[in-house]
Amino acid sequence: MANTQALATPNTGPVVAARRIESLDVLRGVALLGVLLLNILGFGLASVGYYNPLAGMGDHKEINYAIWGIVNLFFEGSMRGLFSLLFGAGVIMFTTGFGSKSGLEKGAKLHYRRTMFLLLFGMLDAYVLLWTGDILIVYAMAGALLYPLRHVRPRNLIIISAAILLLSTVLFTVSGTVMGDARDAASVVEENPNGNHSQSLLDEAALWDESKNTFEYNETAVNEELEIRRGSYGEVASYTAKNVNEKLLFFTPVFMLWDAMGMMILGMAMYRLGILSAARSSSFYARMMVGGFTVGLAINGFELLRAIQTDYDPIVITGYFQSTYQLGRIGMAAGWLGAVMLLCQSQAWPHLRARLAAVGRTALSNYLLHSVICLVLFTGVGFGLVGAFERWVLYAIVIGIWALQLLLSPWWLNRFAFGPAEWLWRTLTYGTAQRWKIR
Repeated sequence: MANTQALATPNTGPVVAARRIESLDVLRGVALLGVLLLNILGFGLASVGYYNPLAGMGDHKEINYAIWGIVNLFFEGSMRGLFSLLFGAGVIMFTTGFGSKSGLEKGAKLHYRRTMFLLLFGMLDAYVLLWTGDILIVYAMAGALLYPLRHVRPRNLIIISAAILLLSTVLFTVSGTVMGDARDAASVVEENPNGNHSQSLLDEAALWDESKNTFEYNETAVNEELEIRRGSYGEVASYTAKNVNEKLLFFTPVFMLWDAMGMMILGMAMYRLGILSAARSSSFYARMMVGGFTVGLAINGFELLRAIQTDYDPIVITGYFQSTYQLGRIGMAAGWLGAVMLLCQSQAWPHLRARLAAVGRTALSNYLLHSVICLVLFTGVGFGLVGAFERWVLYAIVIGIWALQLLLSPWWLNRFAFGPAEWLWRTLTYGTAQRWKIR
């Protein structure tokens, strides 16, 4: 069991490798590799492809539809959820020393320095490496709000998390209703463009017209976007900056921030309860796995069935418009969490666990490496292959990147104490160069 004593003594040193909890690193490795299953769609397809299966369909329709369904059923939202849980646990570990051998607490100054530099990494990822789906900025914003909760009891953390996720669910439900009304209004205006329409109806119609290409497959809009993204670095950077700025002004504070905060706070509670450190019984994790997958697959399966029955209605296929979205992804995240903890307790597949743990220990470096590889592969900065591949080909690329990182990460950590991005982050946070090479 993790140490549960009160922690108050200040400390300015990083956690050394010997003190790390393997289960956290393995779980982080699984989450890091898992998020690429979704992010590859943003890298390799037009932006509508994240939601709409019609993008990247090509000639192999059956296999591409099947891949779209499998990814949405098992991984969409749940991998990001695991990442958020672990970020919350990291806040507890960093600020309180909870679970470490030293049990020493770090102060607010270091926490906010660490968060500020994470924000800069996110800005690098978004504005320089040109990844419109960067999550580090959101995590830095959320992390800045978590510090006052570092000593809150697990029961109260769970209550706060549930309240935030419930609020997020209400926002999703309202958004779905609003967008449905906006689409209906747009249909009315389109059928009778010269009619005497009220201003409120026209405003609703304008809302749909402005946002529909984000969710509704429009070949003209798709080709225009792909042409820009195959352009020069300056052209792609201008497109990316506009896209990221728009997200930061609306989508991030309304949807993503609360989405991340709710799961991070739940992760803080789970870590304090020993759930993320494989400290509970095998039967506990078995129940978590079975119960989580049962709930998650039932809800995600229901949403997938609705998508098929409505011929992939853009509102139905968009998770942020669904009242059931949060419950489905939480269920799947719990299922994956239980499965990984059972794997760690069983001591099975030690070589695979070691490689996953190495990926988890270098998660920031590997996350940024995703952006570098895909910047070169898909944008006009490199080969300009965005939109050139069907979905199944993109997942062949994912497997290749997984293999690279599972091989490269252990090799690197046999020679260096941290990944390159982790070393820089720690050095900036503590204000002194960290010992990097392993003697």
